[in-house]
Amino acid sequence: MSNSGADTNSGSLARPVRSLGRALQVAPAGGTIVLRRGVFHEGVAVNKTVTIQNYPGESVWIDGSVPIAGWTKVGTVWRHDGWTPRFDASPTYTKGAADGSSPGWGFVNPAYPMAAHPDMVFRDGISQRQVKTLALVQPGTFYLDTASSSLYVGSDPTRSAMRGTDIAKAMSVHAPGVLLRGFGMRRFGSSVWHMGAITLEAPRISLANITIDQMATTGISALNSDITLNQVTITRSGMLGMHASMADRLRVLRSLVRGNNTEHFNNAPVSGGIKVSRMRTVTVSESSITGNNGPGFWADESTYDIRALKNNITANHGHGISLEISARAVVADNLILNNAGNGVKVNNISNVRIWNNTVVGNARELNLVQDGRLAANTRCCRDPRQVYPDPTMTWLLGQIEVKNNVIGGTKSGNCLLCVEDYTHTRTAKQIGVTTAANLYNRPTVSPQWTHVWSNGAGNPAVYTSVARFRSATSQDNRSVSYDGVTVVGSGGSLTTTARAAANSAAVSLPSDIAALTDRPAGARWLGVWGR
Repeated sequence: MSNSGADTNSGSLARPVRSLGRALQVAPAGGTIVLRRGVFHEGVAVNKTVTIQNYPGESVWIDGSVPIAGWTKVGTVWRHDGWTPRFDASPTYTKGAADGSSPGWGFVNPAYPMAAHPDMVFRDGISQRQVKTLALVQPGTFYLDTASSSLYVGSDPTRSAMRGTDIAKAMSVHAPGVLLRGFGMRRFGSSVWHMGAITLEAPRISLANITIDQMATTGISALNSDITLNQVTITRSGMLGMHASMADRLRVLRSLVRGNNTEHFNNAPVSGGIKVSRMRTVTVSESSITGNNGPGFWADESTYDIRALKNNITANHGHGISLEISARAVVADNLILNNAGNGVKVNNISNVRIWNNTVVGNARELNLVQDGRLAANTRCCRDPRQVYPDPTMTWLLGQIEVKNNVIGGTKSGNCLLCVEDYTHTRTAKQIGVTTAANLYNRPTVSPQWTHVWSNGAGNPAVYTSVARFRSATSQDNRSVSYDGVTVVGSGGSLTTTARAAANSAAVSLPSDIAALTDRPAGARWLGVWGR
């Protein structure tokens, strides 16, 4: 396939076709479509098992936008006439439904009322922000008058490359075993209910070295089993970088998820880097999830067997890792740094193992909480493929290990390790929290408490030092603490003195955690390996 081709051609190297739609007609099942360098403007459905890849060494983009020429100066703004693309602005996952009104269920932030509108305009590659009325247009913004099909911009377009999105979806993959590799997709106007500009709807689909950039709402959605994303870059999506649901055995490996939720949707019910729900076994490994305007990695609603391994999860505007109303998780060997929310939030989830992480500069570093949502009192938020009631999914906080972690430098929270039961029915001991062989660091007097520890009935106990906590609970044996001095550098590395003390305090790495993280079983290390 080439920009110099024609759809009447055979599709050979010498006589390429012009469009991906035609290439999909010509290529046999099991065949390969090779894209020559350039930008291609179309959205497609992939209904047969093929490989789609770039020609080696050539840059390829599939782009949902077109050039916009012909602007007239009108006062302080510029107008383009005859702009006819229209998109659905439904703000939820149900087309035509109104936004949620209950706390935590409203997608659109009232301060950004145009967030769910998929219209997009770009000036020299920079997205311009859509505003609701012509009177609000200023530099860096645009307004679409749908009645007159007039497009207005506030920044001078006459010496710039102006583009506008006119296609909703980039790709819907309906066939199993499809492989996509070596090219980029950008600037498609997907609505929230589309689930993603790219949807993976069949099993065993693989993406390798794919870039997904500047999509209107969600970049990509995995909706079937055994899907793998390897070295995939997802940036500047309007709401969410990646969504997944009922995508058992999903793997996200060595990928970059950065700067998503550019439209400032509310943190909840969904925004930020990656959100998954209602599935069995998800692995996010060796990836960078950074600078997203919302949570970094969020597993929610009856997700079972969650593996967050060897990632850098940094500078997100919500929690770094959020595990909620689910079951069974391993959080190991992650750098979780400078997130505006909690470093790791564990909310109504059982059987969680938190090993060898460096969790520094967040709000509450580790926040383990139980609230009133139980499997016994609601049918909401379940995997419909599982029996009801699902014996693996109690939504009870319980059996949590916290070992070999570096924890400290809290940005705004009032404790380093916090265990609370908002129903006031179970103590931390009854919940089953065990903590040992960690390093705690408070460079200043903040936070006042190293630990908050559920007492069951009444308020939780609070402790102002690791020593007092250990004495009262017999927990955090072998743990070390440093107050009044910084021992964790900006990249998560310990000072030489602290590293020596940390490794002396560490306990042996269990074989199952070692196998997941590819570290030596029985080795002793505290925090992220190698730092």
